[in-house]
Amino acid sequence: MTPPRALFRRTVELAAQIFADTGRPADRQIEHFFRKHRDMGRNDRGFVAETVYGLLRQRRLLTALVGGETPAPERLVATYLLESGWTAQALHQAGFEGDAQGLKERLQRFDRTVLPAAVVANLPDSLQALLEPQLPRDELWALTAALNEPATVDLRVNTLKASRNDVALRLGREGFAAEQTPYSPVGLRRHDRAPLFGLQAFKDGLFEVQDEASQLVGLLVEPRRGERIVDFCAGAGGKTLHLGALMSNTGTLYAFDTSAKRLGQLRPRLERTGLSNIRPIVIVAGRDQHVRRLMDKIDRVLVDAPCSGTGTLRRNPDIKWRPLDLAVLVQTQKDILASAARLVKPSGRLVYSTCSLLRQENEEVVAAFLAAAPQFQRVAVDEILRRRHLRIPDAVTPVGELRLYPHRHGTDGFFAAVLERRE
Repeated sequence: MTPPRALFRRTVELAAQIFADTGRPADRQIEHFFRKHRDMGRNDRGFVAETVYGLLRQRRLLTALVGGETPAPERLVATYLLESGWTAQALHQAGFEGDAQGLKERLQRFDRTVLPAAVVANLPDSLQALLEPQLPRDELWALTAALNEPATVDLRVNTLKASRNDVALRLGREGFAAEQTPYSPVGLRRHDRAPLFGLQAFKDGLFEVQDEASQLVGLLVEPRRGERIVDFCAGAGGKTLHLGALMSNTGTLYAFDTSAKRLGQLRPRLERTGLSNIRPIVIVAGRDQHVRRLMDKIDRVLVDAPCSGTGTLRRNPDIKWRPLDLAVLVQTQKDILASAARLVKPSGRLVYSTCSLLRQENEEVVAAFLAAAPQFQRVAVDEILRRRHLRIPDAVTPVGELRLYPHRHGTDGFFAAVLERRE
């Protein structure tokens, strides 16, 4: 077990490192940090990681409470711990060298009612401004509060190898009890971030870590046995693996991505899950030769587009502090959707999804696509949900698209539109 003073110093060290290097995802930096400090036990790693994630979620409010434009990481860590219920004495014993009692008294006297809404919500002004028109004020507060809470750890059961009940029993025997997710019929949920990749159940390919909202996208694609399907922005293949299982390992499932590195992460996952109907293909761009060859021939295409990731702020809070060029991102999404649509055969299906909360990346992208491609029309998501015997309250928009929110559904923020080619 790491001594308390060393634990506090390492928390400060990691926080300072992540604040200084905003170009790399926080989760990767945390993983690298723990590899460097292999003497830290599971509980110590959990404390450091959760403290740093808490800092990232609440960084703007904590900065306002401490005072100054860029408070030292040590004072931010100390403020976060005091806000979490630590006493000044405990903080001093843990190694904080500042005036812990004075800092605690400052926090108690601070008038938070004078702070701007974006500061209290722990959002950049620009993101707060984008979200404000989308929801009533009370619901926006509920959303931002949910975004500042830790996410659950959701698992998707590999139904090619086991049932959800069987995997839940197996996890329980291995000391990691999990409950069923409320919407996904193949999902399990845990409420802590305990490492699961070392479990034999994971090594045996019985589950993948995947948020429940992401699991629902595969169900909207509704793949059938023997079809030809394309996952157009496959990445590391989380949704690809789900589609392959839904196809019962039949037909052909193309996993397209422009990054060989991302697709490379799919191969060991394929071996673990037992799928053999997936063909990973690195494409150069939207007019790649593979895309041209498959034009008008694909039964179903999934476009899980690159996006701002604002729906995942519970698990990736560092995202909100990175620069966002929304105009460039939206244009990329439009280009990808238009390119992917050329693959869809007559009567085929095209599903567009993001893990973004922003209308600009979701409803507006789909509306612009439909205006330019009249051969496509929306398929009402609620019809698909009824066929799949799924009931998700307050999740279907007036035009029949799927909208999931952390404060409503306990999932990542997610959007999906289902489109069908008429000719």
